[in-house]
Amino acid sequence: MRLRVSPFRAKYRVMTVSHFRRSMLCLPASNAKALAKLAILECDATIYDLEDAVAPEMKAAARDALIGHFAAGAKPGVEHVIRINALSTPWGEADLEAVARCRPDAVLVPKVENVSDLAAVAARLDQAGLTETRLMAMIETPKGVLNAAVIAEAHAPRLAALIVGLNDLRKETKVPRGPDRHLLVPWLMQVVLAARAYGVAPIDSVSNDFRDLVAFETECAEGRAMGFDGKMLIHPAQIEPANRRFGPSEDEIAAARRIVAAFDAPEAAGQGAINIDGEMVERLHLEEARKLLVLVSS
Repeated sequence: MRLRVSPFRAKYRVMTVSHFRRSMLCLPASNAKALAKLAILECDATIYDLEDAVAPEMKAAARDALIGHFAAGAKPGVEHVIRINALSTPWGEADLEAVARCRPDAVLVPKVENVSDLAAVAARLDQAGLTETRLMAMIETPKGVLNAAVIAEAHAPRLAALIVGLNDLRKETKVPRGPDRHLLVPWLMQVVLAARAYGVAPIDSVSNDFRDLVAFETECAEGRAMGFDGKMLIHPAQIEPANRRFGPSEDEIAAARRIVAAFDAPEAAGQGAINIDGEMVERLHLEEARKLLVLVSS
């Protein structure tokens, strides 16, 4: 399924995050080679996974490896996120102890379905003195999708992102994997709507076949058209196309500069909307253009 964006929306796309989350690479915290390789990768964020990607017998070793990685100095300029096991599992509390030692930028909580799922983690972080550590929520169950707006409202602004987990959502709803995601679009859009309503970044789900980069690029284009800020990744090969597809093009940056310049002109003083290249552009577009230029210059 190919989603289309109007030329106007493509030129003046809304940017609402304070930094890019185009590419959020998830890797097992137990994989020493993957941790070492992070220094040369150009992803916007790293998700260190202690949950699904780590077998039960490797959980303790993964936590130790992660603590060592952060102690050695995690790569600067990248958002560092730790995905913990749910507090209801045998590993959740130990994961939070590791979080307290690593002090990441954010903690990603799996299978969030209710406000209380995040509240419990937030309370543990506060007790550990990590009051500035942000929360992210995996939305990967029917209850999670249905409650996405309530979750976002309750935990904004500490909640940084809602990340869709389609693998679990497919399993829970019995929607089989297919050549496209058209049956899932209503649920994806529901998460985007909930995130946008409360200033939270919506992040698209992983694409499992990391070898098929053509299909991956199509999925990225669809995700951007739906309003997602970026995508959760499972392989370094997906970083470049995600950054390119979710990032602003040169034409979009040039359009933003034209908007700012046009509104800065003396003849635009006091006007709420002006004509730029045959289109009426409002001051809300000026605000988004300025945000975009700040992002690309940072």
